[in-house]
Amino acid sequence: MLTQRTADHARNIPCRNIQIYGYCKHEKDGCMYNHDAMKTAAAPSHAENLKKRFNVESPSFTPSLPDGNGSSKTNTISPKAASAAPFTPKTAKAGLAPPAAVTRSNSAEWSNSEIPEFVPQGYQQAHQHQLSEGSSSLQDPFASYDGTGGYSESDAAAAAAAAAASINPYAQDATNSAAAAAFFQQPSAFSQPLQYHLYAPVGPHRENLLAYQRSAHDFFIAENLRQEFQRKAEASLQVLPNSNLPANIEYFHSLVPLDTSNQKNTNSFGYNSWVYKATSGKDGNVYVLRRIENFRVTNDKDIGSVKAWKRIANASMVTILDCFTTRAFGDSSLVFVTDYHPLSKTIAEQHFSSFYNPRQRAPQLLVPEQSLWGYLVQLTSALKVIHGNGLAARLISPTKVIVTNKNRIRLNCCGILDVVQPAQASTLAAQQLEDIRQIGRLMLALATNNPNAVSNAKTLEVIGRTYSERFRSIMAALMDASPVNPVSKDINTFMSNIADQVFNVFDTALHYEDAITSELYRELESSRLVRLMVKLGFINERPEFSDIGQSTGQWSETGERYYLKLFRDYVFHQVNAEGRPVVDLGHVLTSLNKLDAGSDEKIVLTSRDEQNVFVVTYKEIKRSVETAFQELSKTPRRL
Repeated sequence: MLTQRTADHARNIPCRNIQIYGYCKHEKDGCMYNHDAMKTAAAPSHAENLKKRFNVESPSFTPSLPDGNGSSKTNTISPKAASAAPFTPKTAKAGLAPPAAVTRSNSAEWSNSEIPEFVPQGYQQAHQHQLSEGSSSLQDPFASYDGTGGYSESDAAAAAAAAAASINPYAQDATNSAAAAAFFQQPSAFSQPLQYHLYAPVGPHRENLLAYQRSAHDFFIAENLRQEFQRKAEASLQVLPNSNLPANIEYFHSLVPLDTSNQKNTNSFGYNSWVYKATSGKDGNVYVLRRIENFRVTNDKDIGSVKAWKRIANASMVTILDCFTTRAFGDSSLVFVTDYHPLSKTIAEQHFSSFYNPRQRAPQLLVPEQSLWGYLVQLTSALKVIHGNGLAARLISPTKVIVTNKNRIRLNCCGILDVVQPAQASTLAAQQLEDIRQIGRLMLALATNNPNAVSNAKTLEVIGRTYSERFRSIMAALMDASPVNPVSKDINTFMSNIADQVFNVFDTALHYEDAITSELYRELESSRLVRLMVKLGFINERPEFSDIGQSTGQWSETGERYYLKLFRDYVFHQVNAEGRPVVDLGHVLTSLNKLDAGSDEKIVLTSRDEQNVFVVTYKEIKRSVETAFQELSKTPRRL
């Protein structure tokens, strides 16, 4: 009985094979489900189903459900569907028009307000923002979809760039993401400038000092280096108020004599020579003028030889910049213009002062061997360039080599003898060998601490007892420079024999460069604290300015500008428990650096009458400083 009732009930249930496949292969074998009710409403064939699956005009699929009595009921489309708007894909291009249909109002049955439409993050806000501004050039970011399942290459590149920009963690614009509002400020609000306060000391570090072992001087350049630079700057700007010298020579003015002695000397050039410091009227820089007194140019070709020297640029040689004749001194003088190295001394003044100045009888110390090697490498480096250009120095003596810094020398007065005492071109090779011998005599004088030392076997023996055998052998090769000497037959051969010392001097120069770079790194953006104090000075105690164009009282005493005044008192006007002023440079530098960095550290600002107390962060103070200063800068009203 139970089986018969089950079979009767199954005959009223439509066969699912006909609903899915359009036919039932078990119908002839005695399928127990109903097939007659579904034949008229059978689904199309499988091929037709695939063909019409993506038709935009096809109705939505709604499966028929049995009612409560067990009878089947086929749901039909509601008559209200005729008034529904046609479906238009958002990704369609402008060229792909939707099927033609009558535009009618949407039916409430086909709209579901509870389920919002999915829109990629960052697109909806930008889309609404552009619509609100009425932009005529609004473009859908998905409009590049071509309707066939792909994007064009240019559109894909633009989409990738937009995606990269939307996830940029350093972007200041927070409109692309609502979640980023907690981390980034709005574009209309105060924007944090570049982080110029992020400085790291550059190595190598010679001293390992703890924090409490450092002083305020560590914030600035080294004291000895600062004093040296200040002395050189002072010497460069030195003037002579009451002077009998000419006011102007060509385009130079403000002449100051650099000679340490007023005695005339004709040993070097055969004419009296004087040295002056002068300021150029063209660029405002300071140069050296070396005057050759009572010299008349008989051949323009001789003075034209200076052009070859002007093309030589070597770090171990003083560069010649110009040469001209003048009668400003009351005679016919020849003037050479060279670079100015303030507070420089000659080798004679640096190492032989007791010989050239009888008043100084202090004993002269021997020059260290490493310094002598440095001098030798620098002089040979200058000669290598000079000889390579087909010229000869012709004058290398203790009075014509200057010391511009510690163990830093430069060959001076090059090219003067080519004008004053021109030589034949056939003697160039002999002059270049004489340059090597003159270097040997200069190094011999420095090694023996005697400018009048004579090269002989006894002198070389004395050098051997004081310095290394390698240095003694090099001195002997320099003094015996000749075309047949395998060590010093020319400057290139000689430098190849002292290549190891060249690398040592080069390594020392690199260490010095590292030290100077570290000092320079300390001064990076050193004026930023001055800029902060200048901005505070513009804002504080300014009563006459009003942002609405009329007098409203103390502008700097209202709003956020009021605690800028309190911050100034916090930095500069602090007093101790006894009421005495606190003059603490460390406190000032620390506070201003934190303000420049926009730190989140909180400080307490109290008014002078102790009636107002503010707890603010350095970041808020920095925002107030920038806002107030921008308000002052952009105001059109004349103060």
